[in-house]
Amino acid sequence: MKYLIIILLFITQLGFSQKEFTHDVYFDTDKYVVPLTEENRLLLFISKLDTIPVEKVSIYGFTDDRGSNEYNLELSQNRADAIKEMFAGYGIDPDLITNVNGKGEILLKVLNEEEIHQIRGLNRKVEVIVTKKLPTKPVEDVISSVDEKIVFEETNKEKTTDDIKKGTIKKGDKIRLDKIYFKTSYSYVTSDSKKTLEALAKIMVENKNVYFTIQGHVCCTQNSRDAVDKKTRKRNLSVARAKYIYDYLERKGVDTRRMKFVGLRRKFPLGGEPQFDRRVEILVTYVGKAN
Repeated sequence: MKYLIIILLFITQLGFSQKEFTHDVYFDTDKYVVPLTEENRLLLFISKLDTIPVEKVSIYGFTDDRGSNEYNLELSQNRADAIKEMFAGYGIDPDLITNVNGKGEILLKVLNEEEIHQIRGLNRKVEVIVTKKLPTKPVEDVISSVDEKIVFEETNKEKTTDDIKKGTIKKGDKIRLDKIYFKTSYSYVTSDSKKTLEALAKIMVENKNVYFTIQGHVCCTQNSRDAVDKKTRKRNLSVARAKYIYDYLERKGVDTRRMKFVGLRRKFPLGGEPQFDRRVEILVTYVGKAN
């Protein structure tokens, strides 16, 4: 085991190059659940990507030489899928993950019979390859989702909750809830925010014709990354903050068919104090006829 740990550390150090970062995740025999020690190693690797512009992520699963070809292909694919889910859970944009393939077994190459156990252990793995984005001239961001298009196209239409009460709100309008603030690194609001939340819930209950998306934001991360929720240790803080508001409004009587929530990570910083980026915004997606 001592020699195996030394080999793993050596491989990890060799994995970093100028254009690519690589990382191997090792599995127990016939398993595709990530061991806790390997999960911690993977989290450390992912945290190093915060300051790196990522172009794509490739994930390849492997098995040792035991088992049938069909069994090994299925097991290696399950291992690759497990790592993909972990990357998504820790805030890596799923669109960056371009390859998730199970490659099956790695043929056993033995120089010494005493090495068989160690080599098979190294072959039960998932190989992660992160390709860095090459520097380019600044270009206008390409916006893919409908919600994000509206964010850019309708920036001149920022409204307040008073516009909902007046009936002057319409699809594409955005409401920044300036007095709802979150505790640093957590998904729950500060005590000073409770009155604003209560007022918001009352307005949304009364105006049943307004449908909306709750958008969560974070501060202080690099490359539009999400932040880690200290309560759950998952890198999905912007989503957790949006869901906190969603759950609160549901408890207060807002129909869940009228609302959804999304985490926008740090794609849209306001450029001021960090506390103002720990925020949620309401994007109006549909306004029906008032009753």
